[in-house]
Amino acid sequence: MSGLVARYEALVAAGELRPDAEQAAAAKHLQLLQEKLEAGSAKPGLIGKLFGKKSERPRGIYMWGGVGRGKSMLMDLFHDTLAITEKRRAHFHAFMLEVHAMLRDVRKTESGDPIPQVAARLAEGLRVLAFDEMVVNNSADAMIMSRLFAALIMDEAVTVVTTSNRAPNALYKDGLNREHFLPFIALIERELDVLTLNGPVDYRLDRLGGMATWHTPLGDAATAQVREAFFRLTDYNPEDAENVPSADLDVGGGRLLHVPKSLKGVAVFSFKRLCGEARGAPDYLAIARAYHTVILVGIPRLGPENKNEAARFVTLIDALYEHKVKLLVTADADPENLYQTGDGRFEFDRTISRLQEMQSADYLAAGHGED
Repeated sequence: MSGLVARYEALVAAGELRPDAEQAAAAKHLQLLQEKLEAGSAKPGLIGKLFGKKSERPRGIYMWGGVGRGKSMLMDLFHDTLAITEKRRAHFHAFMLEVHAMLRDVRKTESGDPIPQVAARLAEGLRVLAFDEMVVNNSADAMIMSRLFAALIMDEAVTVVTTSNRAPNALYKDGLNREHFLPFIALIERELDVLTLNGPVDYRLDRLGGMATWHTPLGDAATAQVREAFFRLTDYNPEDAENVPSADLDVGGGRLLHVPKSLKGVAVFSFKRLCGEARGAPDYLAIARAYHTVILVGIPRLGPENKNEAARFVTLIDALYEHKVKLLVTADADPENLYQTGDGRFEFDRTISRLQEMQSADYLAAGHGED
């Protein structure tokens, strides 16, 4: 197995990656962490813990930056070339669902504080926990993360390596009861090395290879186009399409919105789910904050009988546009022909203009959340 830096430099030499000083520095930092982990000893067993034997815990790493700057690629290289068995790679949403399931189980079967018990279960036989796309978008996660990760890192000696689109101090920004989350940010800044990746190349945008973002008419061809875009943007294996993770997004007020496909900051929704049900601005703002790309499928032609759906669609597009969310669509018509008559048709002209701008190269090149 060749080293991480050697593998990275080979990708640059082959032209698969372009020279990027921040990527190269992060690759070296990750390899140094690998060397410390590989030189360290295995975690002590129960007897070792009873007699006070402690594990060595190298500092973890928090890599953050804009979409498509190579964070997941570096994480792949780190995990693939790390020559220890006590490692785990997990998607953050899936990991937190597992945590909540464990908490429910411990509360039913054990006494005492459940969080240290869950941390001990998660850390059994584990020295390195690697996450893709750490993002916090619900209060249930935010309320427990400080204590959970303090237990994993400080008590269980687990080294955490994670990627995120956001700087640590921007996680769960404007979230409900955020004050309970602030110790987690302090823990990251104290116990992990924070690396920034905001190089000049958006590789995910490159992967779209100039593909259109608006696909019409509805049908198999349009569906195939956005399906291909999803797999390119997420590096997910198309052969495993049935197992794409889903998520439940906290949209405020104690409500959760089910996201049928949720991976690496990309969400897939049907028009019927987002605009055919009673939803409002808080729902759409939560989506815009949580995802850098939304794939919206099945937009029909709208008329007077769809005035409520049209009004919700306007609100959705406003939220996505203001947060520079990339939008990929299957629709029954081009934007200018979607809603030709009905209440609010005059106001819909602004939505048409925004939908057209959202297909432009300048808009697609903008970072998520940029003004």
